[in-house]
Parts: sequence; C-alpha cells; structure tokens
Amino acid sequence: MRSQLSVCWVTINCMEVTAGHVENIPRGNMRVPRSEFVALWRLVEHLAEANPADWYAAGVAATCEWLARSSVPSILGGWELARAPLTRRTGMAHEELIAAELVAAEVAAIRNSGGIEGRPGWLEGILATLQWAWGGSARPPLEQPSTSTG
Repeated sequence: MRSQLSVCWVTINCMEVTAGHVENIPRGNMRVPRSEFVALWRLVEHLAEANPADWYAAGVAATCEWLARSSVPSILGGWELARAPLTRRTGMAHEELIAAELVAAEVAAIRNSGGIEGRPGWLEGILATLQWAWGGSARPPLEQPSTSTG
C-alpha cells in the first residue's frame, strides 16, 4: 500500500499492478483486450496515488481491482479480495456479479443524477469502467496517453 484515502465505508488503496495481478485476471471478467484493461488499471492507480482526492480515478481503480479479482489491503490489516465497487459485495467478480454491478451502477446514476455527495466522480468512474470493460462501450473511462512515436 502506498497511499490511502478513507471516507465513510470506502477505503481507497493505491497499488502497484504487477505481472502476477495481470496473470490472475479471469478472461471472462472483461470484454476489452487485456492489454487495454491493464494499461487503464495502471494509469488510474498512478492517478489515484498522485491525487487522493480524485474520486473519479479512485472509482475506476476500485472497479479494475474488483474485475481483476485483486487482493487489496484490508482496513483491519492483511489482505482481502477487492469488493464490488458500488454494492460492496464480497464475492469474487464473475460474469453474473459483474452484470448485476453494472445494473446497480446504472440505477444509482439515475437515482443520483448529481453523483454521490462527498465522493464527486466516484459513481461516474465506476459506471464508466463497467460500461467500457463489460457493457460494450467503445469509450474507455479515461483516455490513455499515446505510446506512438509518430
């Protein structure tokens, strides 16, 4: 764990995305190329560490951690599997739970059209990530820096 931000029941832990994390991502947990998912995950972990008040980046990072079935630091010490970012379900992410989390995020966005008070951007980051990684949206939640040289 490198930095931490806590508000209410949410603890955001910024982490290093390792080759081990990447290898353990279940193929069925995303509908985008693994390389694009990992590039986004690494970017948002960096952004969340650089600016702990960026709830949008934190929401994207928490969603990536859950989709990847990553272990994250527990607030009680030790490690635990990442929870579903919005519903806080404790089960491992799998196709049915991911679909349910996307529906929950869509409903929450309708009910909370101005976002979640005290966590500006959190809900929007979760929804954008689920819509991209699972729901078929062509637009990633954040634009990736270009790696081309020409």
